[in-house]
Order: sequence, then structure tokens, then C-alpha cells
Amino acid sequence: MTVSLLEHEALEFVRALIRIESINTGSPDTIGDGETRAARLVQERLEDAGIATTFVEPVPGRGSVIARLSGTDPEAGALIVHAHLDVVPVDEREWTRPPFGAVVEDGILYGRGAVDMKDFAGVILAVAREFARSGTRPRRDLIFAFLADEEAGGRWGASWIVDNRPDLLTGATEAISEVGGFSVPFAGSRRAYLLATAEKGVGGAVLTAHGEAGHASRPRHDDPVVRLASAVARIGAHRFPVVRTPALERFLEVFGAERGVTFTDDDLDAQLDDIGFLGRVIAASARQTVAPTVLRAGDKSNIIPATAQASLDLRALPDREHELREQILRLAGDEVEVTWSESLAPIASPLDTRFQSVIARSVAAEDPSGVVVPYLLPASTDNKHFARLGVFGYGFVPLRVPDEFDVYGQFHAADECVPVESLHFSARTTARILRDA
Repeated sequence: MTVSLLEHEALEFVRALIRIESINTGSPDTIGDGETRAARLVQERLEDAGIATTFVEPVPGRGSVIARLSGTDPEAGALIVHAHLDVVPVDEREWTRPPFGAVVEDGILYGRGAVDMKDFAGVILAVAREFARSGTRPRRDLIFAFLADEEAGGRWGASWIVDNRPDLLTGATEAISEVGGFSVPFAGSRRAYLLATAEKGVGGAVLTAHGEAGHASRPRHDDPVVRLASAVARIGAHRFPVVRTPALERFLEVFGAERGVTFTDDDLDAQLDDIGFLGRVIAASARQTVAPTVLRAGDKSNIIPATAQASLDLRALPDREHELREQILRLAGDEVEVTWSESLAPIASPLDTRFQSVIARSVAAEDPSGVVVPYLLPASTDNKHFARLGVFGYGFVPLRVPDEFDVYGQFHAADECVPVESLHFSARTTARILRDA
């Protein structure tokens, strides 16, 4: 099969970006300059094609690049096309290939960022160059954003740009990025391509139990470790009810009709198990969730500590943050103090828009049996930051993969990988979407 210049460049740019160790540890002391080096590479490739760019670096090493291509319809709102250039850390002992080697074996590209998300960064860089090279004018303005710091919350990337350089995003009404677009088994030989139209919020809480320190040979009724453990156990055991958000309702409607299943709230978890690895993602998106993640207490076994603490990860559904907090307070009880951490609010974008129709047509042009299905992402992306400007965000990085290939399972995993043909599909489909959006 002949590989087009667009497809060739997409693969080469993804590989070049993977080779840059833009690890985001979350700590300024250990991050280095990888994000800036990746942003400079992108900037050079864009400017080589005659595309003007703006480089921003709020603090040393945390670089991002923005470029705008003008569209043919001045009445259409601009579309932000964004990808983050940072990646999570690796433990090289768990990898069977070099995590930053961008090795291709048997048609598979291996490397940190292969799906999260240097794949899309390389693809949209190739598409921007293809449009400039061919003189293609998209329908609407395209704002290409290659961003730092998404893996640690976006403070020095998308969030900083929204707060300090909103002029770079003038006129934007919609955005496209992760997490979605990859194919999953649907019915028969057909594939579903998931479109994230909403995201859970991300927040945290700290539970603190106070008591009086003492010798462990004389146990106390107000031992803070015991009281904290009791509160954590209640919260961890609580099962929140299913909430049929518009995105979940649409997903269940489409999948149910295709598979001849009527999804019910009482049996939803078991029914979702039947659709494989995707079912676990949808189950997490169907309800509020709280996960105890960190416990802190004494450091000597014969001393009852004066305080004990637990950290909780909170994932709220759209418009239900207050309800989630109230439930945590009830479960924690009166003997435990609850302190709320800074949070990112959930977001939800409209269903059945023109943009979604373009996405569906673009997928069908490359995969006639493919069906685009909305869903609610139980995690978080930079779309949350752009939402503060009134921008509706969607998650769709098109990847046609084999039915047994779990793209979700590649995120932050050892031996992260993606089929090369999937990248070629992504480049072709993304070009269609961005041209007509």
C-alpha cells in the first residue's frame, strides 16, 4: 500500500516527539526542559511550512506553541485542535522496548506518548503542514495548540494560556482533543468510535481524625487511626447510584439497539461487563466515584499518633459536585474533619451538533461500518480549561485498531504502543474532520 506524504509525516513526527523525554513529574525540580524542546520541534516544522506560530514559556522548560489557520467562513467559530506534549514518568524496568526509542516492530510503534498523546500531536502537525502545502482552506479557523503540563493539571499549559493569553484563542467555540476516537468492537464486524462529549470533574478531599498521642500499650477509645479507618471504610464501600447523564443515555441507547439489549440501572454493571474492556470505562462514567488513595498516620508502631489522615480522589458528574460533597460528609461522620482540595469542574457539551455530524461523516468515509457513539469520559483533559472561555470540548483522536487492542489500557502503561496503520488512519480521518468542521 502506498503511503502518502501526510501519513509518512504523521508517523515521523510522532516518532520524533516520542524521542524527546518530555516527562512531567509534577515537581519543578525534576521536570527539565523536555516540553520546551518538543514545542520548539513543533514550531520549527510549522514555520518550515510557512505557518506563523506563537511560542509561550511561562516558566523555563514549560513551552507551548499556538498556530492559527484561517478558514473560509468568517461567521463560523474557531476550532481549537489541541494535544499535550508532556508524558507521565516511566519505570524502564517494566518496558521490553526503550520507552523513548520510538521503535517500530511488526507494524507497531512503541514509546511513551504513543497514545497519550504524542500520536495526535504528530498527526495534527502533519495535517497543518498538509493544508499549508496543498493550499487547503478549512471551513473555519483552526487554532492548533501544542501544550505543556496537561499531565499535572495544565497550570503551565492550557490553564495559563486561558488566563494570560486568551487573545490566542479569539473566536473559539469548540475544541477537539483526547480521550476518544479509537475503535471498539460494536456488533458483528462493525466498530464503534467513541466521542467524549462530557467529562467528570476532578477533585480531592483530606479526612483528618484528631486524638491524643500516647503509648500503644494503653489503647484509647479516641484513637484517630481507628476513627479514620472507619470513615475510610464507609466511604470506600459506598456505591453511588447510576445517573443517566445525556452522554450515558445516548451510549446505552446506541449500544443497546445494536446489540439487542435493554440496559437497566439495577443490572448495568453486569450488562457492561459483557461488552469487554470498554464496559469498565462506561461503568465508571455512570456514577459518582470516590477512591481513598493515600493514608498517613504514625511512624512508630508503639505510639498512638495524635492525627491520622486519608486522601480521597473525587470524580463528580456534571452539575453534581455539591451532591457528591454532601454524601462524603455524611459518610465521614462527625468524628472526622473534611478538607476540600482544589478541583476542576465537570464539563458537558451539546449532542447532535454540526461538528459531530462532520466527525461521523469523516469516519464513515474511511470506515463505512464505523459508528460514532457519544460517551462521558470519567477522567479529565485540557478541554476543562478551555471551557472557562465558553468553548465546548470534545474528545476524538481517530484510531482504527484491531478489536482486541485496548487503547484505554495503553494510557500510562509500560510498553505503550499503537499500530502504525492506526496512525495513518488517524491522519486521513483527522484531515477530513478539520477541513470540513
